Amino acid sequence: MNDSTTAPPGPGASHDPLHDQPTARIERDGVEYVLLGTAHVSRASVEAVDALIERESFDAIAVELCEIRARGIRDPDAIAKMDLFQVIRSGNAGMVFASLALSSFQQRIAEQYGIEPGAEMKAAMRAAEVRGVPLWLVDREIGATLNHAYRGVRFRDRIGILGSLFASVFSREQIDEAEIEKLKQGDILEGAFGEFARGSKPLYDALIGERDAFMAARLREEAARNPLIKRLLVVIGAGHLAGVGRELRTQSAPPDAILAPLAAKLPAPKWPKYVAVGVMLAIFVAIAFLFHHSTTMGWAALRDWAIYTGVLSALGAAIAGGHPLSILTAAIMGPLKPLRPPGLSSGVFAGMVEAWLRKPRVADFQSLRKDLLHVSGWWRNRVARTLLVFMLTNLGTILGEYLAGIRIFSRLL
Repeated sequence: MNDSTTAPPGPGASHDPLHDQPTARIERDGVEYVLLGTAHVSRASVEAVDALIERESFDAIAVELCEIRARGIRDPDAIAKMDLFQVIRSGNAGMVFASLALSSFQQRIAEQYGIEPGAEMKAAMRAAEVRGVPLWLVDREIGATLNHAYRGVRFRDRIGILGSLFASVFSREQIDEAEIEKLKQGDILEGAFGEFARGSKPLYDALIGERDAFMAARLREEAARNPLIKRLLVVIGAGHLAGVGRELRTQSAPPDAILAPLAAKLPAPKWPKYVAVGVMLAIFVAIAFLFHHSTTMGWAALRDWAIYTGVLSALGAAIAGGHPLSILTAAIMGPLKPLRPPGLSSGVFAGMVEAWLRKPRVADFQSLRKDLLHVSGWWRNRVARTLLVFMLTNLGTILGEYLAGIRIFSRLL
């Protein structure tokens, strides 16, 4: 197994597109992997991809993309085919919201600096098509990465993740040059979470370390399936270059043994559900006790529950700009938590009503990327607003449940 780093160019190479571009060449199992580290927000990276493909011959090209992200590059209007009603009903609205938040961060960069994030990946995909060589998508599916990022950290750190996502959506501050320079050496997902990602080892591992191992294993897997491939260009972000190279040199386990646990979705921990169930039981035991002690106090406690959960659920839907019937649905479904089927939150019902009454138009999908750049756009665009109804209704319901519990327990004193 051999590896080397491309030698620095000699005098007069300052205009060479590959000058100062991080690369590595690794030989393993009869395959030469040529790793090109790119910056997802740099025009120079596009030129470097084109120059390397023009100068050298490759049997295949691999890119740091999963199928979902590649589909978005191939067909920017693919989001218009999304069935929003089904997304909410299947419980995937939170994941779609997170994906749109990341998209908003990327679009802010594009608008501010005139840079298309991922343009170098698009160039590599185009080159593979033009030259008729296989294109390998080797990154982990974005949903699995976000799942590992969220589930793999401590409960209190999840607040930081959600805060970072909301900040990347609603912050109107300009992304300064220093942050752009960090992105040139890092990863677009890491950049969206800002300093929080850099200060949280579990989150950093999910966004960077695990993906390094995953991409190296995918490269080995595809190479084993295609024995005729002897020279492979691997276009990855500069922040992954060292990690992927290290994994290619050192991995000894079969690729599938590495890929399976990294691709699997991490299950939600059970203790938050137990805590939530315990809190609900405690609240309704308290209500029953108050009824036993005094019918008047029992009805007052039940009224507290209905008012707090109903009003705050409706308030969440109203802040999101929901239709009056969506707000009414939130107000009704908020207090009915003990009667709702498992997994169907008040936000699901309010979101489905919103999607049904205010069906997103083709224009909403077409303008979604642009609308996400502005705070008002999230309320103006029917797709984004429906997701906000889902999110803010759920937040209002949760807040109402705990405030109602505090009020009810205070009646016992």
